[in-house]
Amino acid sequence: MRGRRCSDPLAARDGLVYDGANERRLAKDRMKQHPPPADSTATTIVPGTGARDTGTRLHRPKPTPAHRRRWRGCMVGGAAGDALGAPVEFMSLAEIRAELGAGGVHGYQQAFGRYGAITDDTQMAMFTAEGLLRAYACGAVKGSADVPSVVGHAYLRWLHTQGESATVAPSLDGWLIREKALFASRVPGVTVIDALRGRASYGERPRNTSKGCGGAMRVAPVGLWCARLHQGMSPDRVAKHALELGVETAALTHGHPTGQLAAGFVAALVALLALELPLHDALNRATAILVRRPGHAETMAALEHARKLAAAGAPAAEHVARLGEGWVAEEAVAIAVYCALATTEFDAGVRLAVNHDGDSDSTGAIAGNLLGTLHGIEAFPTRFTNGLELVDVIATLADDLATFPDWPIGEFQPATDASAWWLDRYPPD
Repeated sequence: MRGRRCSDPLAARDGLVYDGANERRLAKDRMKQHPPPADSTATTIVPGTGARDTGTRLHRPKPTPAHRRRWRGCMVGGAAGDALGAPVEFMSLAEIRAELGAGGVHGYQQAFGRYGAITDDTQMAMFTAEGLLRAYACGAVKGSADVPSVVGHAYLRWLHTQGESATVAPSLDGWLIREKALFASRVPGVTVIDALRGRASYGERPRNTSKGCGGAMRVAPVGLWCARLHQGMSPDRVAKHALELGVETAALTHGHPTGQLAAGFVAALVALLALELPLHDALNRATAILVRRPGHAETMAALEHARKLAAAGAPAAEHVARLGEGWVAEEAVAIAVYCALATTEFDAGVRLAVNHDGDSDSTGAIAGNLLGTLHGIEAFPTRFTNGLELVDVIATLADDLATFPDWPIGEFQPATDASAWWLDRYPPD
């Protein structure tokens, strides 16, 4: 789907510029309360660098077809895993096998009145992608952006689609909010709803101690965005930024360090896989960054367990069961990592990720993100794309994450026809 084109670029741009004074004050207050590490690049971005202005500008290479296939693989793969697991969430493995046979679920079953239905996991991942692209637009026009606050604003648009309202009202603009199918409620988590409903600013932190998987299930677009934003820079720098921003994104709804760090790890791993690093190399680099963060012990223990089980023999549902049920973040991420390590194909990996006791849609979504980035969308059997709800919209978001331009615009420069089109599509917050 395409957004409407602005007939008057300057007037359109001015109409889309975010109401700056109040939210800039809130963003500054948030920075004072939760300052980033001294070497962090996560919060403030400058277009072209992803860091504070150094006077240099990165000209990103033109995306290749392989590049775009990985981005699509990540987003569509996460949605496919989500849809595959949705009908069997809350079922035990024994119940799944009794109903569907010894092999368990291997294709879409009916959920929410249709086959291939996505859940809130994919809905929120889509709004994560939108928020990141709008943050980039803000950075392009204004010179910087508080990225977590802009993503938090996007989550309030998602909250609106669920028939809920927050203390602070979101701007209901941009192209994604016009997708009527996103207004379907897919039984979202209470933790996320409560955290978003009660906030007084877009970037406010939640008043809970939850380490549920709700941050990790939606964070893959952060890795894709960072990989594109920092394209041409060292993989470790890209992954560090992705982990930091993934942590901050999860922290919008989940207050426990494990819930945040597990999500950050997913973002870092996705970023490295998007840069075409082999899986084991990507895991080693992402864990090396993770262990430098306080509070990493639970996440690291779960990941080490997953790696040991993957090295112990053939992929097995019994190994997945030893990692937990996936309701909490470190278990969900460990299950997804195990499934990526233990299998060589998207099909086998995502099926292994959903056939277990517990949160099958979330573990399927995260595993689908990892496997899809690793193998690319060309590795998907057609049954995973045929009938998948909103697959064209999801693929479009992936393409936008893969191809967003170096915008030669600013507050005192007229927008070109092309940049006006992008700014209408992703209004700068």
